Amino acid sequence: MFVRRSAAVLAATAVIGSAFASAALADESPGAAPSQAIPSGLFGSTDPTYDGVWRQSLALLAQHTVGVNPAAKAVDWLVGQQCANGAFAPYRADATAKCDAKTMVDTNGTAAAVQALEALGGHDSVTGAAVKWLKSVQNEDGGWGYAPGGASDANSTSVVIGALQAADTDPEDVPSKGDNTPYDALLAFSVPCDEDGGGALAFQPDKKGGLAANADATAAGVLGALGKGLVTEAGDAGDTSSADECAGGGSLTREDAAANGAAYLADSLAKDGYLKSALAGAEDQPDHGNTADSVVALAAAGRPAGAGKPLAWLEKNSGTWAAKSGPAAYAQLIFAAHATGTDPRDFGGADLVKQLGATGPAGRTSDSTSDSSAVPSDQAKDEEEDDDGGVSVWWIIGVGLVGGIGVGFLISGRNKKQQP
Repeated sequence: MFVRRSAAVLAATAVIGSAFASAALADESPGAAPSQAIPSGLFGSTDPTYDGVWRQSLALLAQHTVGVNPAAKAVDWLVGQQCANGAFAPYRADATAKCDAKTMVDTNGTAAAVQALEALGGHDSVTGAAVKWLKSVQNEDGGWGYAPGGASDANSTSVVIGALQAADTDPEDVPSKGDNTPYDALLAFSVPCDEDGGGALAFQPDKKGGLAANADATAAGVLGALGKGLVTEAGDAGDTSSADECAGGGSLTREDAAANGAAYLADSLAKDGYLKSALAGAEDQPDHGNTADSVVALAAAGRPAGAGKPLAWLEKNSGTWAAKSGPAAYAQLIFAAHATGTDPRDFGGADLVKQLGATGPAGRTSDSTSDSSAVPSDQAKDEEEDDDGGVSVWWIIGVGLVGGIGVGFLISGRNKKQQP
């Protein structure tokens, strides 16, 4: 889905500000070990400062999706990251310390945690407090930005919609102070049919209000418009593969926006079977994460034919990327496999469930036997290095801060100006 490879991108862009750009550009080691030891309950072996809660939430949700019961300490670690006001910070090294005004909480991690904990069950007080906080930071246009008070974007709004749905809260029943719903906000990001990239979604309007087609935001927005979360069933939206004519005008519905966005993604993927990075110096390199997100979106929108080619490409080409990128990447691939009815334990010959399990504490399969897929391996030591062709996550942050690149829907470090 709309999963980002590194929450560092979002966190730094949304919270740190442009003053951080020079430092970000200078630091070429985002995968370096943190100053403190990685908590034993946390998935991933690299510094969790910017993506701890996000990668943990995706890992737990992916395990649940494939019938693995996550380790109790992994779930406890995630629950322990919540602040008293209900929000989640990307990472709190000392979870016993109270959150204060300096604690950088965000909507994306909070929404992902809600989806994971709702799926696992038994955490109503935690998810209830989180949803209450999300409602409290909703913008007047009905949407959400990454950081509280930040301008709404398609990616953040979509992941929150998924959280609301997971918590049995109809987004239509969550109007803002401006009396706009989350779906109203999403529709505002839909590129008009008669413009370049018509039917796609933009990450955010530019300074002049213009909307630039963005594949990453489109993949996220399709799911949001359909009222779907990070996990969706294969073909549950019906077959809309013939709906290629862009629906526009003042009567645009969220279903129209989802169908338009899916058609845009299908067309973008038709030639090569994958999306390309829009990063300077990496334009010709595949964007594995955004391709996986697009497969989920296409499946959810009822376009199995459009999802087939990129799914096959991922099965053949995603191994090295996932090994370097870590638990969130494995989760993305599991979500793509699940959405298309593909066996994640035989994904192009790879066992994604075992590979994900190797990055964190051992879980148990649904028959209560020990899950050997969760035994740590040497592969985990190399995970989560940023992989847009060797481009550093911190380099991406710098570019985003300087050039105004949207880096939104969390964890894949993908550029929001993504073009096919």
